[in-house]
Amino acid sequence: MSSSPERQAYFDELITSATSTLHSDEVLLANLAGEATDFIRLNNNEVRQAGSVDQQKLSVDLIAGQRHVGGTINLTGDTAMDNARVGALLGQLRAQRRLVPDDPYLLYNTDPTSTDNVKTGEIPSPETALADIRAAGQGKDLVGIYASGDTFHGFANSLGQRNWFQSSTFNLDWCFYLQADKAAKSLYAGFDWNDNAFARKVDWSSQQLTALAREPKVLGPGDYRTYLAPRAMEEVMSLLSYYGAFGRRAHETKQTPFLRMLAGDAHLSPQITISENTAGGVAPNFQSSGFIRPDEVPLIVDGKLTDTLVSPRSAQEYGVPTNGAHGGEYPESMAIAPGSIPADGVAEALDTGLFVGNLWYTNFSDMSACRTTGMTRFATFWMDSGEIVAPVSVLRFDDTAFNMLGDHLEGLTDDAEVLLDPSTYLERSTASARLPGALLREMRFVL
Repeated sequence: MSSSPERQAYFDELITSATSTLHSDEVLLANLAGEATDFIRLNNNEVRQAGSVDQQKLSVDLIAGQRHVGGTINLTGDTAMDNARVGALLGQLRAQRRLVPDDPYLLYNTDPTSTDNVKTGEIPSPETALADIRAAGQGKDLVGIYASGDTFHGFANSLGQRNWFQSSTFNLDWCFYLQADKAAKSLYAGFDWNDNAFARKVDWSSQQLTALAREPKVLGPGDYRTYLAPRAMEEVMSLLSYYGAFGRRAHETKQTPFLRMLAGDAHLSPQITISENTAGGVAPNFQSSGFIRPDEVPLIVDGKLTDTLVSPRSAQEYGVPTNGAHGGEYPESMAIAPGSIPADGVAEALDTGLFVGNLWYTNFSDMSACRTTGMTRFATFWMDSGEIVAPVSVLRFDDTAFNMLGDHLEGLTDDAEVLLDPSTYLERSTASARLPGALLREMRFVL
């Protein structure tokens, strides 16, 4: 079972059968998540593991009034077996539901809205992709994982709603490794493979690898002119997102790192416009309770808070409309609007200062002030007159987002890079971002 129509028909059949067994006061919500993925792991430019994964799981929520209980099973693709297992799960949930109290914040879509969205891409076969990757790594220690194929999600309920979302993507998370902690890290991901785009990434990584062999430059604490590449920006934005920068619940309870923005005494640069760009992402355009997500939710426009991500539970609790956000209320398809700095002219725009390709161990040193801290990782370079001088020993930054994305922001690149989350634990992640690089007049480093 590999084609979208076959998977959709099977999902519909399962839920139609399960609906016929419901008691008169029950409502069933069902969510399907699955993938058909080819993957290749490499090190020293050799294949160390290769294979494919075809899996799907079904999560259901059985509701009666304001009481509900949920459960999840893996599907086999055998109709009789899966129907029996779904029936057994519903029986267990029905027994458990008698023991739980009413849920005052339960909210699900009772206005059935069905959708069908299948995104296809120009993705090479695993054999072709492997040949291109190994050619790029000729004579180098290329380490990484390549994953490609379809991820798919479905929603169905006993009220007749049916939704399907499927997307074809590729994701190459890789580096050229030199020695010890020295590596030129890169990511190439998206919907359509482009040989020229991949070649540009390989060329830049090769330049970094050559520079990494030089004696490192040691910098003391201070404020340095800095370029944050899209992957470094992703670390900062992920930290803000997961701690409630854009979630309604965090804003209502005053636990957001954007607390000063809520109070009206801080803002970001007018160059910063951030949205949840569901139409351009890999996450489904519907929520697990059946609400349809808008193509785009503007979160910050011209540096000022505009909207928040509102899950159904927050909508019920705070008396506002939901916009289909999931329970965590953080972006799954974040986009920052690009600026005017030519992406292929970053070195010249930076001129002299730090080129930061990656950050890690990011955390808050003072969340109420939106002060963040973290370490540089992999290839961070000192640039002079637009040329790489030397790698820089590991640095710790400590600065506020109101500086980095505010007063100290000089500009953003004119191209936003597609960044797909390379996580494959249990299943391929469908989180993504479209982020430009950011040139900062100064950024504070403390170690």
